[in-house]
Amino acid sequence: MSTRTERIWNEAVDDTRKRSPASFEQWFSSIQFDGLDRGVLSLTARDEWVRDWVVAHFLPDLVANLERRLPDVKPGGLEVRFRVSAEIERPVCTGRTSVRPRAPERELTPRRSERPQMTQARAALAAVLNPKHTFENFVVGPSNALAHAAALSSAKGSPGYNPLFIAGGTGLGKTHLMHAIAHKVLEERPDARVVYVSAERFTNEFIEALQHHRMDEFRARYRSECDLLLVDDIQFLAGREQTQEEFFHTFNALHEADRPIVVTSDKYPQQLQRMPERLVSRFSSGLMADIQVPQLETRVAIVKKKAHLEGIELLDSVAVLLAQNVQSNIRELEGALIRLAAKSSLTGRPIDEEFARTELAIVAPRRANMVSVEDIQRAVCSHFQLSNSHLISKDRHKSVAFARQVAMYLCRQRLKCSFPELGRAFGNRDHTTVMSAVRRVEELRQRDPQVNAHLEAIEERLASSEN
Repeated sequence: MSTRTERIWNEAVDDTRKRSPASFEQWFSSIQFDGLDRGVLSLTARDEWVRDWVVAHFLPDLVANLERRLPDVKPGGLEVRFRVSAEIERPVCTGRTSVRPRAPERELTPRRSERPQMTQARAALAAVLNPKHTFENFVVGPSNALAHAAALSSAKGSPGYNPLFIAGGTGLGKTHLMHAIAHKVLEERPDARVVYVSAERFTNEFIEALQHHRMDEFRARYRSECDLLLVDDIQFLAGREQTQEEFFHTFNALHEADRPIVVTSDKYPQQLQRMPERLVSRFSSGLMADIQVPQLETRVAIVKKKAHLEGIELLDSVAVLLAQNVQSNIRELEGALIRLAAKSSLTGRPIDEEFARTELAIVAPRRANMVSVEDIQRAVCSHFQLSNSHLISKDRHKSVAFARQVAMYLCRQRLKCSFPELGRAFGNRDHTTVMSAVRRVEELRQRDPQVNAHLEAIEERLASSEN
């Protein structure tokens, strides 16, 4: 490897690390740099889990930083080739040097004077937790494996990272995992002081404390009297400057005391709007785990698990039918099952395929002109004056590669297709390629007006075709 290539690589790594040093150190201790030659970056990952996480969270920035330093490589022209091997001889990072040593185990048994107050807090917590939202009832698949493993590790008290930031769309299981963490902690450490709150509730409590001059009581609840803080939907703090300031100091107090913090959001930290940089930086300093739309097999397993919990007799064929018709939201999928069971109970009809098809058509009739992957591919090809064969080919020309990335992005945004499904639709590409393309277009859309104009023109074309 030439000295120039090594210098370019090191500079790009340093720039990429700045975004989230602790997280970068953790994951790139399992990544090896194998070379950079003729527009191809070669890397080795310790396993597929590490590879997929790095591709989703760091690869777009790393590639962009490299392309800026490579005059012979055009934007979008750098190819990344991953090899998976358990043997990592030269890791990019040697470990998480920035993480403080773990504090010794704290005594969680409260003093006698604290017991009545803790009993009230425990009862209040139990009232807001769903008893069915446990780790045992959570169906694990490729779309949520990292988030599940990280949540379970946090619940057991040995995560090795703090905070845990869980990102994902509505109805995909973020709140389920938060409740599961609380249940697990209280099961194994009954005297642990667990605070579970939504960002909206945190804001309301803060306002009430200000109005009634109870800030000392409010701060004690979230700082000195809290062993584990769980905050749901942190994106609702956007624009609330006073509440953000208070949460910032609460976060610091718990983090310095080595008390776990788990936060959920519908966006990645860097995508949170009207959120101060210092909070975004702290959210990014731990582990970011995302939950994606589950694949068909996982959706079928979720339907079957829900049916078992609710005591509903369900044929395998009906479970598959439900999973095929409700793709983007687990909450809607479970709701469809409950509606079928209720209608069956009221009418006395068995839940067979014919009954399920009829009810699904009534509740969510399919539009004849619903946009499909093929429709989006055609719209993109028409806009960029390409043929469909270009999109599914191995052609890496800049214009073709960009059009392909745009098509993947729009399919993901509009149809909520899984990454493997999109990979198959675009010439049997690896799902990590699709993940990287979607992230890249998301970033370009925010900073490049020309890219945004292309996307708006294609979306207008698709909207007119739906009418």
